[in-house]
Amino acid sequence: MPGTPMPASPTFRRVLAVLGVSVAVPLVLTGCTDNAKPASATGGPIQVSSTATECKVSASSAPSGTLTFSVKNDGTEITEYYLLAEDGLRILGEVENIGPGITRNLVVTVSAGKYTTACKPGMQGDGIRGAFEVTDSRNKPSVNADHQKLLDTGTQQYAAYVKDQSDQLLTGTKDFAAAFAAGDAAKARNLYAATRMHWERIEPVAGSFSDLDPKLDAREADLEPGQEWTGWHRAEKDLFPPAGYTPMTQAERQAVSTKLVANTEDLVQRTRSVTLTADKLGNGAKELLDEVATGKVTGEEEIWSHTDLWDFQANVDGARIAFESLKPALKEKDAALATSLDEKFTALQTELKKHAKVDGFAYYNELSKDQVQQLAALVDALGEPLSKLTASVVL
Repeated sequence: MPGTPMPASPTFRRVLAVLGVSVAVPLVLTGCTDNAKPASATGGPIQVSSTATECKVSASSAPSGTLTFSVKNDGTEITEYYLLAEDGLRILGEVENIGPGITRNLVVTVSAGKYTTACKPGMQGDGIRGAFEVTDSRNKPSVNADHQKLLDTGTQQYAAYVKDQSDQLLTGTKDFAAAFAAGDAAKARNLYAATRMHWERIEPVAGSFSDLDPKLDAREADLEPGQEWTGWHRAEKDLFPPAGYTPMTQAERQAVSTKLVANTEDLVQRTRSVTLTADKLGNGAKELLDEVATGKVTGEEEIWSHTDLWDFQANVDGARIAFESLKPALKEKDAALATSLDEKFTALQTELKKHAKVDGFAYYNELSKDQVQQLAALVDALGEPLSKLTASVVL
């Protein structure tokens, strides 16, 4: 069992601890988005300015097709930007971990319809939201048929990967939940990290259901006032208890287990209806690496079990599979970028293997500061070229 855990920290402090970055708590997270005029089809990126109290989007609508949102953090705390379905629940695209003064692009392909934009200063809460409309451009972009076939093949391959991982997640979750409910802590601890890897590999798809994601994966530090805490990390705390913790009763463990299985079954059904596109694969690969940078490499994701390297490996697996699904199309457009990504994925995987053991990985609190910094540096080195993947294959 891992050693003494570190104290939990809020979601909005999910930054590279090894770099010493800190952020302030926003006092206000409500407000209206300043949507201006419609964007033209050739007007370039839609400009977004995020501050602690505003999410200014330079256009209120745009023609259907591939859109680029250029998101600048004009505030003093780390922010995120999302494009959601009209109901504000389904995430269609996101960019995370945007530091003060930094600009990052979100490239997403969308059809005509009504959508919701959101900036999340401090990376917490529902954020500052606004309406956004995509009109029917009635223009069918000219796409090289051979290139499109490569993209279609890649998305089909990734869809099969998501199906396989979600099926394995459900099987593993049922086994874990049965052991946890029965009070078999040793078996549940043994299943915990390995089962969660299936979730972590497909987190961009699983996490796109913003009503379901917190039910399954919320950490204690993520909870909003009055929010019921369920899911994996609720069980984690009971299995790897900190000092002074009062264990769950058998009835409480049964309740957590029942909800964990039911919500996972719901997730599997929802993933079957997701339409995957090349931009979602490219953005998802970067989101997975952002997950590594903002949670796993800091040791904050698995605050009690210290099984962060299992999650780390799973996120890298998922990002690599998304990249490799798009690699044939990328090599047509930017062979140098494809080569660079291959090299940087290999370098990161080589470093991860140094911490592998027969039954998994070293616990995260066993790593030295230098080892953490080396992992962080390799994640950062991969993140920069990976951020170019989507635009390279769809624009």
